[in-house]
Amino acid sequence: QDELHRPAFPYKYKFKFAGCPNDCVASIARADMSVIGTWRDEIQVNQDAVKAYAEEGMNIERDVCGNCPTKCIEWDGNEISIDDSNCVKCMHCINAMPKALKPGKDRGATILLGSKAPIVEGAQLSSVLVPFMKLDPEDEYEELKDLVERIWDFWGEHGKNRERVGELMQRVGLGNFMEAIEVEPIPQMVAYPRDNPYVFFEE
Repeated sequence: QDELHRPAFPYKYKFKFAGCPNDCVASIARADMSVIGTWRDEIQVNQDAVKAYAEEGMNIERDVCGNCPTKCIEWDGNEISIDDSNCVKCMHCINAMPKALKPGKDRGATILLGSKAPIVEGAQLSSVLVPFMKLDPEDEYEELKDLVERIWDFWGEHGKNRERVGELMQRVGLGNFMEAIEVEPIPQMVAYPRDNPYVFFEE
């Protein structure tokens, strides 16, 4: 019972679950592992409702297209077109026009890891670990549980006392951490380009 209730981890490990990228529970700032609902196909658009918003006085060019972080939405005065390959799922356009736009139908979750409040190091936000995972209740979320087990094994073996998993990632380096938990590195994990001119190539 004690092992179930208080596993022998280096420190606490919190999960938080958000239904969409608005992340109303602020999981990206407060949980070791954040599971945030998302989609990977095209945003559903109702062009008639878009026109109704325009007729009611909304400045779509300024308030929707102008505030899109990747500028992937265009409005020609009659209908909007969205370049979904450049969409970063920020939810701004859907929040601005909820009657006209809806998330896509191919839904799953983005898995993020490593946020915490300032204790040993400073505060951290979570980093993307898996950009899209199909969470299927039919197989009891086996893929997610398998990933968590691999993280816990590595953290339990290499984490120091009172060291959160985000601090372990920083200490051992993201490359070594990804290799240990058997997750392929992807561009979404890069916070900013390297400023070190020396390149170390690994096969």
